[in-house]
Amino acid sequence: MAKVGIVMGSISDLDVVTPAVDILKDFGVEVEVRVMSAHRTPNEAHDFAQNAIDNGIEVLISAAGKAAHLGGVLASFTTLPVIGLPIKSSTMDGMDSLLSTVQMPAGVPVATVAINGGLNAGLLAVQILAIKYPELAKKLADYKADMAKKVIEADKKLQEKLNK
Repeated sequence: MAKVGIVMGSISDLDVVTPAVDILKDFGVEVEVRVMSAHRTPNEAHDFAQNAIDNGIEVLISAAGKAAHLGGVLASFTTLPVIGLPIKSSTMDGMDSLLSTVQMPAGVPVATVAINGGLNAGLLAVQILAIKYPELAKKLADYKADMAKKVIEADKKLQEKLNK
């Protein structure tokens, strides 16, 4: 079974992380969610990243705000793909988190979604896993087809309303 590890820098990030957890579970992906800090618990973050593959994790999502170095720290200790989820903070509306997550040095990539983009972080993890798991690829195709159907239906209703 596919497995994603989600690491939050603080328990206060849970509201942003929850959509990622929910969508991963909807797709049948196992999720391990932890709280670790790049700055306050660096040894735990190191150990988690270094042992992630042995623990069956195939993709990591890192959610962090302010000086959001967690994604880079995790990426430095593993070969797994790391998805950065910048958290909106009271400082700079989360731009500090976004820039701290996306501006990685050469050789330490962290794929990054929008500020507070928990749903997209989860979906990106599913897309990565879908390369290996055909059942996830099928579910993802169905999910996207359902999204398209909803937009088409909304447009149809709009056209009917405007053309009365």
